Amino acid sequence: MNPDAHLAPYAVHSETARGRRHPETSHASRSQFQRDRDRIIHCSAFRRLEYKTQVFLNHEGDMFRTRLTHSLEVAQVGRSMARNLRLNEDLVEALALAHDLGHTPFGHVGQDVLDECMKEHGGFEHNLQSLRVVDQLEEHYGAFDGLNLMFDTREGILKHCSLANAKLLGPVAQRFIDRTQPSLEAQLTNLADEIAYNSHDIDDGLRSGLITIAQLEEVDFFARRWHDVQKAYPGLSGRRAIYETLRRLITVLADDLIETSSVLLAEAAPADLDAVRASGPLIRFSDPMRKDATELKRFLRANLYRHFKVNRMRVKASRIVRELFDAFMAEPVLLPPDYQFAGGDVTRQARKIADYIAGMTDRYAIREHRRIFSLEDL
Repeated sequence: MNPDAHLAPYAVHSETARGRRHPETSHASRSQFQRDRDRIIHCSAFRRLEYKTQVFLNHEGDMFRTRLTHSLEVAQVGRSMARNLRLNEDLVEALALAHDLGHTPFGHVGQDVLDECMKEHGGFEHNLQSLRVVDQLEEHYGAFDGLNLMFDTREGILKHCSLANAKLLGPVAQRFIDRTQPSLEAQLTNLADEIAYNSHDIDDGLRSGLITIAQLEEVDFFARRWHDVQKAYPGLSGRRAIYETLRRLITVLADDLIETSSVLLAEAAPADLDAVRASGPLIRFSDPMRKDATELKRFLRANLYRHFKVNRMRVKASRIVRELFDAFMAEPVLLPPDYQFAGGDVTRQARKIADYIAGMTDRYAIREHRRIFSLEDL
């Protein structure tokens, strides 16, 4: 039985995809992208996402999202939409589960600080690091470094890339040079990511008390969903009212994307994946929905991500990452042996330090900082 028989002609099909860097025989009971998904789930970097910041530090509360739960939510949203559009669900799931593998501890602030530290050594970007994780850093197989994922999985992980880095990475980044599109599955996963974090960051922000329903009612997109819930369930309050509202918010975003993309695909009628690459973006929200989603993102940026309590965390996290990097650069002997580079190449040593820090969980980075700088641990 062909597992891809139900897919649209413009979806990514396992048997006609570009394959792996190191050839492997096909598996009798799993498609190529099911194998990719399974390799990602079983890798060390995926497990560490459980203790990496989404918005709130892992130790700030057991109920807040982490990079791991965020990735699972992206996968759920993405698979549902992919099924409706007859795209490759297994590829979408693999991309969703892998997209944050290279993320630093402490969320985006960790990435920003590490990028500043690496300014003289090629910089740091978590999408590039995610690709580096699956291509080089994971150590599971005797025949090759990394996970040896399919080309379309590796290309989809690479959401952003400068021209300079694209030229260094070769075929997997060629689309950034040619200015062509990735697969529809990659386009869809990017927007599933947005749907997931917009909704769950509202939930976590409300749970933390840093934002309120009264503030959110100033955002028309949220207010319409909230008032629909109040009309359907008069007097409903608390967690149930919030969940009912967010459920509607996710549904309206997903439905709009499916409807808009279906129309675009019908008009463009791409014959195959090559036609998809040569076209403009074919997976997107309608213009009114994009406006609504942008309004919500602006609210979260102003009221949650820049809240003074979150800023306090950012300052502490910045100090930890910067001081760890500087200490390791000054004294590489502080690093575990696998991360010490004895060849005298400062840039190669810096990259190994970036690999080490990016692989840390929040709590490991805090402990490592304490071990190096606290006199109490002498």
